[in-house]
Amino acid sequence: MKLDVVITGVGGQGTILTSRVIAQMAMTKGFEVRTSETIGMAQREGAVVSHVRIGKDLTGALIPDGKADVLISLELAETVRGLTKLKPGGLVLANTAKIIPTSVPLGLSQYQGEEIMDFINQASAEIRFFDATQVALEAGNYKTVNVVFLGVLSTINEIPFSAEDYLQAILEILPMKVQEVNTKAFYLGRELALKK
Repeated sequence: MKLDVVITGVGGQGTILTSRVIAQMAMTKGFEVRTSETIGMAQREGAVVSHVRIGKDLTGALIPDGKADVLISLELAETVRGLTKLKPGGLVLANTAKIIPTSVPLGLSQYQGEEIMDFINQASAEIRFFDATQVALEAGNYKTVNVVFLGVLSTINEIPFSAEDYLQAILEILPMKVQEVNTKAFYLGRELALKK
């Protein structure tokens, strides 16, 4: 198996944690893994992009443009940033929730959510939108949006990891005090995906 996954979001959403969970799970199953992160200048709400490469005889950690099998986007506008990495016919799992940059209330820029969704829908990819932030709130903490997406990812049949594999990796990485809410978020993410 070879699998290239790009995860996009903004600082504070758990983009890097998501890549670490996927990497940990794959290594436990005996796969080679390469990861890389690009973190925006701002620690909070700056752009964050993570790359996870899984397989055998891997080369570099960065996924070339047009080669990613899956794009997971934790914030709507950041989906656009990751689209260049996606291969034709690849899978996009995108959050419909928006994190409005501070430049918008200051009148220095605009956040045009409808236009962004229209642009994403024109990509030559399988696109699935989810309101993962709302599901994270239902789980009990909006910061679990990344784990909601791990739950969604765990339902993709073409990826040969079980729900138990994902959850085991999540629980190995997260501290005990947040394991219950993240377990709930994971299973709610699975339910969300299986409803579609």
